[in-house]
Amino acid sequence: MAHLIRHKITNKLTNAAHTVSNKSQAKVSGMFARMGFQAATDEEGLGFVECDDLDYDYRQGMQMDVLRGEEEGGDVEGEGELDGDSHYQRDGKGPRALKSGGSLDEDKPKITSWEAGWNVTNAIQGMFVLGLPYAILHGGYLGLFLIIFAAVVCCYTGKILIACLYEDNEDGVKVRVRDSYVDIANACCAPRFPRLGGHVVNVAQIIELVMTCILYVVVSGNLMYNSFPGFPVSQKAWSVLATAALLPCAFLKNLKAVSKFSLLCTLAHFVINVLVIAYCLSRAREWAWEKVKFYIDVKKFPISIGIIVFSYTSQIFLPSLEGNMQRPSEFHCMMEWTHIAACVLKGLFALVAYLTWADATKEVITDNLPSTIRAVVNLFLVAKALLSYPLPFFAAVEVLEKSLFQDGGRALFPDCYGPNGQLKTWGLGLRVGLVVFTLLMAVFVPHFALLMGLTGSLTGAGLCFLLPSLFHLKLQWRNLLWHHVFFDVAIFVIGGVCAISGFIHSIEGLIEAFKYDIHD
Repeated sequence: MAHLIRHKITNKLTNAAHTVSNKSQAKVSGMFARMGFQAATDEEGLGFVECDDLDYDYRQGMQMDVLRGEEEGGDVEGEGELDGDSHYQRDGKGPRALKSGGSLDEDKPKITSWEAGWNVTNAIQGMFVLGLPYAILHGGYLGLFLIIFAAVVCCYTGKILIACLYEDNEDGVKVRVRDSYVDIANACCAPRFPRLGGHVVNVAQIIELVMTCILYVVVSGNLMYNSFPGFPVSQKAWSVLATAALLPCAFLKNLKAVSKFSLLCTLAHFVINVLVIAYCLSRAREWAWEKVKFYIDVKKFPISIGIIVFSYTSQIFLPSLEGNMQRPSEFHCMMEWTHIAACVLKGLFALVAYLTWADATKEVITDNLPSTIRAVVNLFLVAKALLSYPLPFFAAVEVLEKSLFQDGGRALFPDCYGPNGQLKTWGLGLRVGLVVFTLLMAVFVPHFALLMGLTGSLTGAGLCFLLPSLFHLKLQWRNLLWHHVFFDVAIFVIGGVCAISGFIHSIEGLIEAFKYDIHD
């Protein structure tokens, strides 16, 4: 009997040693892969997930022992600081994100699906809906169809982008192994080019964010110029005045001060939309239904595609948004109702506005309003544009700082911040230079619709159509059904055609505008 007991104990110790050894190897492999020294294969990634599961089982046992000790012997030292599974999430989301100092972000508040939906709504129902009636002008009923089609595709690509954050462990449970769009891109380019995908996504993000800032300056100058046509001030001069009000953005360290106005700005924008639609409805008897046709302007319609796609872009921040939701399982439902609502509101707004002004529809639809109403509405829109500018500006600054100044030993320039967190001279110069660059672009290219179409074709289609479908095919190939493959390939092909044609025609439109000195 004693020999049998010794034999069982020896076997358990041997198995435990093998488990610890395998677990350590998986940890080291996964750690080095995440640090960029080597690219983890699918098997290694699953091994890393399995290792987390083994850790959980082991720590649960240790935690139960500690709890029993507390019940039997009173409180232990460091009450409330158990070494068990306090840093892990057992709801399929994987380990929690680390803060910059290396500590786990345990106290970060989670958002509800309604709050997440509000954030998505803010992104896809912003000021850029003002250009949608101009898209109907050159697309007719096909433009309306494109508004619906873009909503469906952007909703689908948002879902598959989030799917790329997850991998199945050995039990078939989805575990979150990536945190951002950049992580997904790097995983797709590994092992040959483990950082190439991240660089591509970062460049696309910077272009889109900076172009968004430029569009805010352009639309501010445009609205002020058309609100007070009697003033001896040009649109370019109004843009300079708007940028002067934006210079304090260079000193922003966080967005707490700006975030207080975000809800008010959004509500004001919805009120403005209601006012525009109410005015259009008051002229319903004069609506020009015969002007809405099925044929398209071949030269102008590709620009309309870029405008519509750009108005739906939200993929940049979806991974972070889903990771901060209390119930990530509700993400798909949230995406569906937000995009359905956006599709209905955008379609109605664009159609009603175009029916009211028909061929006289301008690039910014509020310019069509009577002068008495236009001045009030445009002043609210300018205020919203100026208060919305810091959000993409701060995001662009963060991307630039992390990639050029804070990328560990690979940074091209020294850190922008001192030991006490103060902003150094070159950091301030970077921010001021970015504000001045947005001003120069707005002054020399004051064409709202053309810039919006160019941005939508260049980066909007890439971030919303091309990259998500490509990443989904690459990372989730083993789990895809035939119709998923068909949808991904179709979206990639259609998105590529739209991006190329929209980019070419937007460039041609800008060249024509400069050649013949065409103003908005």
